[in-house]
Amino acid sequence: MQNANQEFSDEVSRGLRPGLTGRLIGLPGMETARARIAEWIAEAASPAHTGDLHMMLLGLRRFDTVNLAYGAVSGDGALAEVAARLQHCAASELEDPSIVAHAGGGKFMLAASEPCSRERWQLIAEQLADVVSRPIVVPAGVVRLSPRIALLRRQPREAVDAMLDRLSRALDRAQELRGQRLAWAEEGGKGGVAPPGRSAAQLEADLLGAIDRDEIGILFQPQFALSGGGVEDDRLMGAEALARWDHPEVGRIGARALFSIAERTDHLAPLSRHIAGRALTLAQGWPDHVRLSLNVTPTDLAFGSYVQQLLDLVRESGFPPRRLTLEVTEQALLHDVEQAAEMMAEFSAAGIRIALDDFGAGFCNFRYLKILPLHYLKLDRSMVDGIATDRRDLAVLRAIVAMAGALDLQVIVEGVESEAQRALIAAEGCTFYQGFLRAQPMSAERFLAVAQTSASGA
Repeated sequence: MQNANQEFSDEVSRGLRPGLTGRLIGLPGMETARARIAEWIAEAASPAHTGDLHMMLLGLRRFDTVNLAYGAVSGDGALAEVAARLQHCAASELEDPSIVAHAGGGKFMLAASEPCSRERWQLIAEQLADVVSRPIVVPAGVVRLSPRIALLRRQPREAVDAMLDRLSRALDRAQELRGQRLAWAEEGGKGGVAPPGRSAAQLEADLLGAIDRDEIGILFQPQFALSGGGVEDDRLMGAEALARWDHPEVGRIGARALFSIAERTDHLAPLSRHIAGRALTLAQGWPDHVRLSLNVTPTDLAFGSYVQQLLDLVRESGFPPRRLTLEVTEQALLHDVEQAAEMMAEFSAAGIRIALDDFGAGFCNFRYLKILPLHYLKLDRSMVDGIATDRRDLAVLRAIVAMAGALDLQVIVEGVESEAQRALIAAEGCTFYQGFLRAQPMSAERFLAVAQTSASGA
């Protein structure tokens, strides 16, 4: 029997064309992932560590046909987009240490070291499958991928190789399933279909009740203005509102999974309005210099009444429109960019600022920069991950900042996690940033205290 390492090595040789590396996809390889997981296992031996470790392996069915039908360049682009989507989901749904890795060809692995119920891990996997299944625009056309995912929770004293072997076997079975996308790697290496757990219908009903009972929580990700000094000199300038749902059985459900559940129930618009109204109310008492950022969904922009509804919420909350920013992703613009531009213009006329979010993730259409009334470019975290170590990554950042400057746009950078990254984005002329270097998402009460302290020290 081949061990897991050999299987992954063989997959790399079979699935990747010469020259396509993990760096081009934007993810570490399995060697890095194995080392990280081994560190988590070593830490789990400490009495202070919970020892919770979860993994999933995602495989794209018949991915070789993508290269045949669309060409290798488009195939590479599709893999890069899948990598970006997986990173976004992991960052949204997981708060403790996690890693997304490329396991070769059309395979990707996600591992996390945090307390997590079986139901929640499966919910995250379902969300990943939904996200990866969405159409991907490549140079040769539109690609639609069919993912299968194997999941596991680490057994007591289980080694890395044993977990990888169980995952590999479970994914093989999942690839053969019809009508099901998930398979659990059970004890003894037996791959089983997804357990009953809490059904999608139950979660959908739970969500409707949670909205009615105002149980959808809001966290705030602080944003800072870059200064000429050190990180301690960077002044708080605002926060992005993030939805969280602490389900009594499943556990914490992040924004992406939350909106995925709402989409299945056709309740995206009510959920979006609920989050916006709640965030605006919580932000009403913030100091005058602190801004609020709200995310705009594709469903929001599909409704002609969205502008008036949001402006009504702003007026009712008492939050000044001039301190509000709407963050719009490329995904939200795909349906009708002309209509979106008209709606953004109405918001801008009311004093609200507009940010093009996740810039650099996937295939950005530069036409958006021409027709949308933008004030900010918000760079995806993948645009800064390698700037401290890779000259090409730094050159790309420099080019984006120069383009933003020519368009009179300020640059916000997300996912800043190191002093080196912060120093470089400051030197290159970026204006604002957010990330774990300075602060993690926090409760409304905690953020208000931080904001008040910042205002008193200004």
